[in-house]
Amino acid sequence: MKKNEVFIDERAFVHPDAELDSGVEIGPFCVIDKNVKIGKGSRLSANIFITGNTEIGENCYFAPFSSIGAEPQDLTYRGEETKVKIGNNNIFREFITVHRGTVKGGGITSIGNNNYFMAYTHIAHDCKVGNETIFINGATLGGHVKVDDFATIGAFSGVHQFCRVGKYAFIGGYSIITQDVIPFARVAGGRPPLIFGVNVIGLRRKGFSNEKIKILKDVFKIIFWSDMNTSQAIEKIQKEFDPVPEIEEIINFIKSSKRGIIKKRAEAWDVELV
Repeated sequence: MKKNEVFIDERAFVHPDAELDSGVEIGPFCVIDKNVKIGKGSRLSANIFITGNTEIGENCYFAPFSSIGAEPQDLTYRGEETKVKIGNNNIFREFITVHRGTVKGGGITSIGNNNYFMAYTHIAHDCKVGNETIFINGATLGGHVKVDDFATIGAFSGVHQFCRVGKYAFIGGYSIITQDVIPFARVAGGRPPLIFGVNVIGLRRKGFSNEKIKILKDVFKIIFWSDMNTSQAIEKIQKEFDPVPEIEEIINFIKSSKRGIIKKRAEAWDVELV
């Protein structure tokens, strides 16, 4: 096969109206429906079902046994024309499901670029996933969830409908997320989930300086380890810290939260270890 040729295994079914860009590879037993668009260089290994009004970007990879673009698991859905839009350079491992949007939720489930979805991940209807996120095995998003750039969702963790996960946040395995997770945070646990402080390891891996991490730790102490309510904490932060982008990200996230943020702290952790 030449670089710019489209390869379709003879055991696959591709609808004649599907649009395949140059370099696309379709492996055995894949089914590609009529309204599907697949970008340059994307590869489908085997046994993958892509349906609905689904657009996939360039250089994505799909391991076996995934379903992309199927109808949302929403009792109010009545067959309306909604879609899935996936960006570039995403990796989808085995047994992943991504469902298209609903009219009431904006009509689109969207995924950005350079994300890694491990086996059994579920992205429900109307979710918005940013760039360079990691979903560990069995991570599940309810409908209308928003996950910002560089976040990590731990193994077998579930995020409740309409929740948000901020930039660079880390959710530990087997967590039950029922409120928003602020940017740069480490959260884990079930009923209720607990805040464990700043995602220090993740930030260092992304090149954050020790000075910047120290500022975030100080901000977290005010929000989570003081006796102030959230409004008082924000007011104190705005008075005592320069308005660097990371602090503005946290403040704007909290102010725009509709479900409230996860704030219950893990008491076993001393504040100096946050």
